[in-house]
Amino acid sequence: MSEQTTTFGDKSGELGQRGSPPQPYAGNHRKMGRRRAHVVPSLALAVSDLALISAGFFLAWWARYVLELGAEVAAANYLPWSAYLSIQLILTGVLLAIFMTQGLYGRRARQNWADELGIIVWGTLVGIAVLIVGVFYFRPFSYSRLIFVYAWLIIVVLLATSRVVERAVRSYRRRKGVGLTRILVVGAGSVGRTIVQNVVAQPELGYQVVGLVDDERSDDLGRYEWLGRTEDVPALVSKHEVDEVVIALPSTSHRKISEILLACARQQVSFRIVPDFYQLGLNQLDVVELNGIPLIGLSDNALRGSRLVLKRLLDVAVSAMLLVLASPLIGLIALAIRLDSPGPIFVRQTRVGRHGKPFAFYKFRSMCQDADEKLKELVARNEASGPVFKIRQDPRRTRVGRLIRRLSVDELPQLLNILLGDMSLVGPRPPFPWEVDQYEDWHRKRLEVPQGLTGLSQVSGRSDLPFDETALLDLWYIDNWSLTLDLKILLRTVPAVLLGRGAY
Repeated sequence: MSEQTTTFGDKSGELGQRGSPPQPYAGNHRKMGRRRAHVVPSLALAVSDLALISAGFFLAWWARYVLELGAEVAAANYLPWSAYLSIQLILTGVLLAIFMTQGLYGRRARQNWADELGIIVWGTLVGIAVLIVGVFYFRPFSYSRLIFVYAWLIIVVLLATSRVVERAVRSYRRRKGVGLTRILVVGAGSVGRTIVQNVVAQPELGYQVVGLVDDERSDDLGRYEWLGRTEDVPALVSKHEVDEVVIALPSTSHRKISEILLACARQQVSFRIVPDFYQLGLNQLDVVELNGIPLIGLSDNALRGSRLVLKRLLDVAVSAMLLVLASPLIGLIALAIRLDSPGPIFVRQTRVGRHGKPFAFYKFRSMCQDADEKLKELVARNEASGPVFKIRQDPRRTRVGRLIRRLSVDELPQLLNILLGDMSLVGPRPPFPWEVDQYEDWHRKRLEVPQGLTGLSQVSGRSDLPFDETALLDLWYIDNWSLTLDLKILLRTVPAVLLGRGAY
């Protein structure tokens, strides 16, 4: 693929040589392929829904007339499946039409399972209600009313289950790098970093950041790199096969934004603009209406009050249960540590908790007895960025220590910290005091919530992540906290531990 170097002010490329037609963008075929890659799954999902709606209505007939659920069917009232075939075909067409008009097969709806479920539940209810009105207006006594109730329940269950399966397959493919939308973020300021933060925190959305562009060079972007200035966007779009450009520049950069939009239009690349006040996050905005005039304020999403109580109840219940279930494993690990090397079984460290309060932090000993003294000799080998210390091949680890750290079971004693109220099941990992001393101001927001046994960064790469990226994930967690998010992170922790990603 040839690399274009067209600048924003250069219009000579619009007509090419005198009298010759404009040359097609080299990436057009690839773009068409990408669009087909998004259209085909939606079409396949619609065909799957067609089959499931038909199957659901047939199962409803089977439940009513064969299994006779609800009431016994008199011989005079029995209707064969063929009598309902026309109704089933009409219902299938009506539901597909409703789902299409509600955007069920669009990319936006398919990003959120709750949105999909809402469309399915209410769309099916509306479709069946419309069908009932028509059927019983023309033939009020011929058909069973229960069959429509069963049809609604069965169709909803079948379609919802198909979405769970489809999302699992899609998530697997995306983890393998298939079906991702490659985006270029223009703007490496707070808004651009927020975009990257959300992409990292929600891999299920299917986006892949190829890099960031800004007129001021920045080398502190975590795993992502600064690719150039805003004037380089046309060339970068072609070079990196970008599918979508996300413009996260300040609203004062009107001219730059207009030039980038023009460049995207010329190269037939999708674009999105992020208004700079949206760095607050949609979940932090409280919008009310005054006679048609939207009034925007900030909502209080802080983890306190009843939210904190709810989180604490989950912590106590789950940590107590895990301590009981893991007690045999805890005994085996303690015995292995005792037999493997001299020193205590448990390590007691001082860590920093919520609001900067220090507490006694417990874990199984995985290093030699004089590990703290040897740390000074290893500082130069630090592989982590920011105020943390990590090396993959730490010579201070014992034989048992390497195993328990790989399996993350050295953290089991922290279940006691959770019961004592020093920590939570989910949250940012508690730092050492010397790490906090090196925090920048924005890092300190990590200490506004209870520190956790696991967290968003632990299920997104753990030790492989640069510290600033870890901090961004932690801040995203704080701003978007919900009980559902905690449960989701706990579920994601299981495969992260079993696969040992970033554990060393």
